[in-house]
Amino acid sequence: MNYVEKIRKFNRHYANVLGKIDQEIYNHPFPLTEARIMTEINENNGCTATYIIEKLGIDRGYLSRIIQRFDEESIIVKVQSPEDKRQYSLHLTNKGKEIYNKLVNDANIGVEKMIKNLSNTEVQVLVKSMQSIESIFSLNQTPNVDVSIRPFIPGDVGYVAYIHGKIYSTTYQFGRIFEFYVMKGLSEFLMNPEGGELWVAEVNGEIVGSIAITKANESVAQLRWFVLDEKYQGLGIGKKLIETALNFCRENHYNYVFLWTVSTLETARYLYKKYNFTLTEEKPNFEWTGSKLIEERWDLVLTKNE
Repeated sequence: MNYVEKIRKFNRHYANVLGKIDQEIYNHPFPLTEARIMTEINENNGCTATYIIEKLGIDRGYLSRIIQRFDEESIIVKVQSPEDKRQYSLHLTNKGKEIYNKLVNDANIGVEKMIKNLSNTEVQVLVKSMQSIESIFSLNQTPNVDVSIRPFIPGDVGYVAYIHGKIYSTTYQFGRIFEFYVMKGLSEFLMNPEGGELWVAEVNGEIVGSIAITKANESVAQLRWFVLDEKYQGLGIGKKLIETALNFCRENHYNYVFLWTVSTLETARYLYKKYNFTLTEEKPNFEWTGSKLIEERWDLVLTKNE
């Protein structure tokens, strides 16, 4: 099954899930489309019909009839623009706000029913997946995404530790001891950075990932603290981070570079394979999650012909 078919299959499944919720919540006299219009007016107080058409993709005539009905039933009030007599800003009345708040409450109840039989871990995975989908499409729809990789400056190291703690806790259920392990290593690096460097990745000025090289000995380097917020995967940031680190190793005449990871980090392991790292060692780890993890060492020989 190719990617297009998988996406269509997901769309069909999720449309059925939402359809069941919508049928329970959004019924006469306020079906889903009317609820969405109320939401836009509530969240963008004073917006125009043109804005709603562009945002929701609703037919102009259809929207006009809904707006007229809302006005007649005192759900909204229209205020004529002093600059353009053809334009009206839309506002919910107190009655409209009461209806909106009830719709929100009913929607919350519907979602709670949908997830009531899921475990906390399953809910976390579900929400994380939804956030990833939303972020990927938001990024792809943003014409100007400024990605940069730069060496760290004061203040960055603490944020690198924060990103590790947050991502590994929420996505992989790592415990506090892992964050201590990261902070301990970063502190040691700050005290003695000779032969190494730490870089951060930024998207539109926000730090979203990191990577580092530390010196093991005169000919061997270690790749460390490679992390990327999953919301920003698909922009080529992971590749840029690894290439930055490997170029540094070559420029500083290292012959070998190695790293430690865990077997569950599939995206990172894919990149390591892509850049010709080889799995050379495995060992169990029971500290970071409270259950068994497999730590892996990956090695790369740096040659002049690369």
